[in-house]
Amino acid sequence: MGNHTMTIDRTGSQPGRSESRRAVWKSVARSRWFYVMMLPGVLYYVVFCYLPMGGLLVAFKDYNLFKGIWDSPWVGFDHFRTVLKSPDFPVVFRNTLIISVYRILFNMVPDVALAIMFNEIRLAWFKRIVQTITYGPHFLSWVIVYGLVFAFFAPGSGFVTTFMRDTWGFSPNVLTEPGLFRPLLLASDLWKNTGFGAIIYLAAMANINPELYEAAEADGAGRWRKLWHITLPGIRSVFVLLLILRLGHILDAGFEQVYIFLNARVYGVGDIIDTWVFRRGLEQLDYSVAAATGFFKSVIGFVLVVGANRLSKKLGGDGIW
Repeated sequence: MGNHTMTIDRTGSQPGRSESRRAVWKSVARSRWFYVMMLPGVLYYVVFCYLPMGGLLVAFKDYNLFKGIWDSPWVGFDHFRTVLKSPDFPVVFRNTLIISVYRILFNMVPDVALAIMFNEIRLAWFKRIVQTITYGPHFLSWVIVYGLVFAFFAPGSGFVTTFMRDTWGFSPNVLTEPGLFRPLLLASDLWKNTGFGAIIYLAAMANINPELYEAAEADGAGRWRKLWHITLPGIRSVFVLLLILRLGHILDAGFEQVYIFLNARVYGVGDIIDTWVFRRGLEQLDYSVAAATGFFKSVIGFVLVVGANRLSKKLGGDGIW
């Protein structure tokens, strides 16, 4: 009797499983064009992000260019010890953290402020012109940006330095002064990327229900009240999302910008992990140490993203997943 009951249960479960499979395939068939649209993006990440992760083996081997990854001898965590015991690593690690924290603290708030100002502009044509002017620098390369900065602040020949020398009798050496290097990085990054960052928050503001503003006006709320109680809570989830993503890249302090702006006199405050890895990996051909450093950065970023996501959910936020 018991065996008969089990047989009935097994056979009775089969139709349910087949129905669920059919429902899944029907759902896939209905959304097939969405999956087709996703396919290029998925292939991009598979080919350029996931398949190259096999190269992380280099971090655990004494990599020889002629032997290849598989035939190079295994050394375990020796390269990680080399990185952590290097006399340069504490300096570049500290510089990376400081520059990244500066970017997080001082770059995200201007994005929100600019988006709020754009949102308050009522003249459509004026809004489009100002938006174009502010997010246009985002599409300039850092080489061009440095050329502009050099034209203004070059020692003895820059527009600003020449003006200050002729007017006040002195000209600051902005490009080679260690105390001014990090503010220079931050200011140039603000000029280049703030306008583009504001677009993300503008898109979030566009999704806020306009009936909320109408109800607030009916209750006598002014512009600041609506900003505080409707606009800012409406973009909070986007702000938290971008904050979590930036925390994941906290050890990426902007290699391209720093490498172009860097010079020998500001190495003490401007040399970061990526520029150090560039010199060790490409200039000195020490690929294993460079790979170990990259793996170390990835682990730290992963831990920060997971931790920030869990903290966001505990505090009542949405998080990434």
